[in-house]
Amino acid sequence: MSQLANWYRLHGRHDLVWRHTTDRWAVLVSEVMLAQTQVQRVTAAWPGFMQQFPTVAVTAAHTPGDVIAAWGRLGYPRRARRLWETAVIVNTHGWPTDYRALPGVGSYTAGALAAQIDNDPNAIGIDVNIRRVVQRATGSILSDSMARQHAAEIAAPLVGRDRLLALMDLGASLCTPRNPQCANCPLRQRCNARGPLEHERPPKQRPYKGSLRERRGVILADLRARDHAQAGDYDAEIVRSLLTDRLISESEGVLTLALD
Repeated sequence: MSQLANWYRLHGRHDLVWRHTTDRWAVLVSEVMLAQTQVQRVTAAWPGFMQQFPTVAVTAAHTPGDVIAAWGRLGYPRRARRLWETAVIVNTHGWPTDYRALPGVGSYTAGALAAQIDNDPNAIGIDVNIRRVVQRATGSILSDSMARQHAAEIAAPLVGRDRLLALMDLGASLCTPRNPQCANCPLRQRCNARGPLEHERPPKQRPYKGSLRERRGVILADLRARDHAQAGDYDAEIVRSLLTDRLISESEGVLTLALD
């Protein structure tokens, strides 16, 4: 057993509830939630969401507004809209061979789904954690294709699901953006950086206070609580942006969460 495999067996985040299933819909929901959202918040939100929308068929039978309401304050509610759109597509046509055919699914999510659900030995998604681990281990900034190639080499003999999750957990737990715990890292013997790269740029979070995201969130939260409201109650610019993204619906000046 490799040092990374042994570390993952002992210290991987095996308690995360969505890792106890390989159901396509359940894993997709977890991946969509985890995009741009802290694990702790997803841990709190995922079980309740899955209880309300346990399958593609159940989700497709609801309105997008129902899904957006259940999404709550996770942020970036367009993700909820895309989940509903995915449910409608899959309920009608079945799951595609290439997950990138689904709304909002890019190369990382497609690779992560193929690895976790299908245990595809050739699949690996490059998220921020995995990219950081691989780039530090190689000592250079890498393209996505090169990062995938090096990830396979670094994590061998792990493949598929275990490879993805082991590298992801290592980046989240030890090989962190700041103050990495290099002394405890299972890759320390082969790491070329032993810490942040010289030209590595830690991700910067845009201020939320006063942002468009916050103002949109206030309206969505109000509509979840009130069910409907007059369009004139809100900032017209924010209402237009929510209508454009099909997160809300308007009929004769009355706003609701999206109906279709």
